[in-house]
Formats: sequence, C-alpha cells, structure tokens
Amino acid sequence: MSADVTEASPSSPLKTRRQSSSKPAVAGLLSAKEFEAQDPKVELKLIKDAAKINWKMNTHPKDYPEQDLLKKLFTTPPLKSIELLFPQTGLTITARNLKGVTFQDVFDAIYKHNKKRADDELSEPYLAGFYVDEDDLGHAIIRVGAGKEGAPIGKKKKGGD
Repeated sequence: MSADVTEASPSSPLKTRRQSSSKPAVAGLLSAKEFEAQDPKVELKLIKDAAKINWKMNTHPKDYPEQDLLKKLFTTPPLKSIELLFPQTGLTITARNLKGVTFQDVFDAIYKHNKKRADDELSEPYLAGFYVDEDDLGHAIIRVGAGKEGAPIGKKKKGGD
C-alpha cells in the first residue's frame, strides 16, 4: 500500500492553507519584552483624558459615560500587554490584547478583578486616572490612581434672598 502523490495541474485549483494573522494590526505594535529591550529607553505616553477617568471599578465598563474613549489605544507606542500597578495596595493587574491594548481592555481587566466586591469592601472604589512614573521608564508599567469619591456632579446654587 503506497500513497498516491498527485501534482496540481494548472486547471485544478491549488489547495493552500489559510494565512495566519501574525501581522500586527497596528503599526509599531510591540510586546512588553520588545519594549523593555529597546536601547534608548522610550517613555510610554498616555492621552490627556487618561489622567481623569472617575469610573467606579466594580461597575461594568459598558456603563462608562464616555464610550468613545474605550476604543482608543491605551499607550503610545501601542503594546500587546501592559501591567497596571495600584501603588496604594501594591496590586498588579495585566491587560492584554494582541492588536494593541485599548482603554476597554484596561477597564475589563480592572473590572474582572473587582466585579464581585461590594462598594464597602473597596478602600478606594473610584479609578481617578492613570499616570507614568519616572521610576518605570523603559518598562511596560502604568500606575493607577484611585480615590474614595467619584467625579463632582456640580455645585447646586442656593436659592433664596
């Protein structure tokens, strides 16, 4: 019993295997190891809106009022994974996306960790914002600021005389 080997003729369609999607979806996409291995240490940059988030960490990200922010890339240069460090508690959470980490990925990672916790179990339930510390230059680490209160709703004017 021998296996028959036939060659594809020009008239018969060639069987090809499906192309893998190993090409990066975003130009300049780096893994955390590639980012840390760069010779001149590059600073991670966040968009201006990342400094003031005011999101309750145990509520689902779909309830966040600024849904357009969730679609934006989290860092420049874009990374496949990033570590989020909570300096208040020492907790580290990793957000991952092979096409580049977005705010949605970061919110999902934080929510996944806090979704079963009640408000009174969290010492600081509101995510105040994100920032890059000088100590973390050249590392794929973003620090997370948390607070006890949410965003101010606005001052009510006192009526009267």
